[in-house]
Amino acid sequence: MEGGELFDEIQRRKAFSEEIAADITSQLLSAIVYCHERKIVHRDLKPENVLIYPAPGGKTRIKVIDFGTAQTFSSASKLKSTTGTPYYIAPEVLMKNYNEKCDVWSCGVILYILLSGTPPFNGQTDEDIMRAVKKTKFTFYSTFVTIH
Repeated sequence: MEGGELFDEIQRRKAFSEEIAADITSQLLSAIVYCHERKIVHRDLKPENVLIYPAPGGKTRIKVIDFGTAQTFSSASKLKSTTGTPYYIAPEVLMKNYNEKCDVWSCGVILYILLSGTPPFNGQTDEDIMRAVKKTKFTFYSTFVTIH
C-alpha cells in the first residue's frame, strides 16, 4: 500500500504534530470501535499493524492490518491468554484478566509515540519492558508532566 507502515513514518519523522497525531488516533479509535461493536478484539495494535496512505486534500488515512491474534469476545467473560507486543501490551493482558479495552491501551501508547517519538515504557529486554508496563509509571518529557 502506498505510504507503508505507520512505524516507518514514525522512524522518518520522529514525532508528529498534535493535529496529525489526533487525526491518526481518531481514525485508529474509529476502526477499533468498529471491531469492538462486532465483538472482535485485535490484541496486537502497534504502528507496524497500521498502514498509512495519502488521501485527497493532503490528509493521511489509515488501515488496521494483521488480525492474526484477534479473537471474538463476550462481555460476560474475561480473556486469559497473553498475546501482543511488549511495548504496546496492556497491563491487564499481562495479568491474564482482560477485555477488549486492551486495544484502547495500545491506541494510547501509539498516540504517546506519535507525539513524543519514543515509547512510554522501555527496557533492555522484553521482560524489562513488560515490568515497566505493569508499573504503569511514565514521564512525557516534552511537556515535563509525570503521570503516576
